[in-house]
Amino acid sequence: MLTTGGFTFCISCLVFPLGKMAEVNPTLICAVVLLSSAVFAFVEDLDDTFKDTRMDDVWLVDFYAPWCGYCKKLEPVWQEVGVELKSSGSPVRVGKIDATAFSGVASEFGVRGYPTIKLLKGDLSYNYKGPRTKDDIIEFANRVAGPAVRSLPSKQMFEHVMRRHDVLFVYIGRESPLKEKYIEVASELIVYTCFFSASEDVLPKAVTLSELPAVVVFKDGTYFTYDEYQDGSLSAWVNKERFLGYLQIDGFTLYELGETGKLVAMAVVDEKNPTEENIRLKSLIQRVATEYRDHFNRDFQFGHMDGNDYINGLIMGEVAVPSIMILNTSNEQYFLPSEPVETMDQLLHFINSVLDGTAQAQGGDSVFQRFKRVAYDAKSTVMSVFRSSPLLGCFLFGLPLGVISLMCYGICTAETDDGTEDLELLKTERLTDEEEEEDEEENEGQRQPMELEGPGDEGKEEEQEEQEEKSSADKKVD
Repeated sequence: MLTTGGFTFCISCLVFPLGKMAEVNPTLICAVVLLSSAVFAFVEDLDDTFKDTRMDDVWLVDFYAPWCGYCKKLEPVWQEVGVELKSSGSPVRVGKIDATAFSGVASEFGVRGYPTIKLLKGDLSYNYKGPRTKDDIIEFANRVAGPAVRSLPSKQMFEHVMRRHDVLFVYIGRESPLKEKYIEVASELIVYTCFFSASEDVLPKAVTLSELPAVVVFKDGTYFTYDEYQDGSLSAWVNKERFLGYLQIDGFTLYELGETGKLVAMAVVDEKNPTEENIRLKSLIQRVATEYRDHFNRDFQFGHMDGNDYINGLIMGEVAVPSIMILNTSNEQYFLPSEPVETMDQLLHFINSVLDGTAQAQGGDSVFQRFKRVAYDAKSTVMSVFRSSPLLGCFLFGLPLGVISLMCYGICTAETDDGTEDLELLKTERLTDEEEEEDEEENEGQRQPMELEGPGDEGKEEEQEEQEEKSSADKKVD
């Protein structure tokens, strides 16, 4: 039986049909159980007590959310990382923690997205920003878990390190203020590259330095020396030189290149369809990176990108394949040549026009572009949902739109009824006023004839009185 994540189950029931279990060697079942238990033990489930006990070890931790699709995709890779580090004898302990259930721990370590991978070493916390593959994560863990600057005591060790790393920085010389600054920079940028120290004796004969101490970067089959007067701060120089002169560029690489401040000159090609035009444009960019390094290295990073899907989303447009473009990752501006690039001279002219500001920039981070980005992202999200699941798209977007339509219809209808009632009420009041005026006029008309007939009636009454008096007088005479 195996207990993990609160569930207890039999591994053999998952591996073998029930009818065959009686035929299976019990030793094999035990081996499967032990192996499965060991695999789960390589990645430890952490809780809120972790923040109080973590200081005793070096930890590589995955902060995840149960509902996160990227977290679920990382899960099998994370298990492989745990197995590899444990079996290699690494001092790094691998764990994972539900950042939604233990939000206090996640908040303490500044977790704002999922998954977040951090290496915790004492009071220091290092974020992993590279590709989520087993080899890349293990290389990051081994590099950051050790000392920021490692010593190369012999030529054999120096040659071994040169074969293993495409880019490495080496401090050469004795103790000095430059070495103290070098150690500070290494502690800051160890998440990106490797830092070593050595004496002049272990260097290859081809390496000659004009003065010591010195900081040297070895890459692209050669080496370059840091010059404080020309290159500025050591941290900025290391940050720019930590990439090869020419490299394949993807989304992760572009994100990291944004921290260097360099413009990215690249060929957008289709490597699945290696046409002559694809090969020619890649070759032109590679030649510029190699032959004109002294001219453009401070300002440009050269490379190529396979396909235009990512770059189309970045610039909110359509980039032809193959083509050449220059991207400014700091403000999302991009430059396209005004005419097809056929020769090296045309490519150099295009690069120089971007450098001197005569090339027309497109895109950017203006207010209009930000509104455009919001609309583009919303459209892309809707389209991706409908492409992957039309029924789900109809439910997610059709239902709210239907509810909003009914609400609008109700509001408009209610306003129309209220207006009609008010109008009818107003008409009724007007009719009542008119009827009252007509009644008053009729009453006045009736009063006027009565006033006119009043004096005549009084005369008749006087005549009657006179006749009555005469009749009474006649009676007396009789």
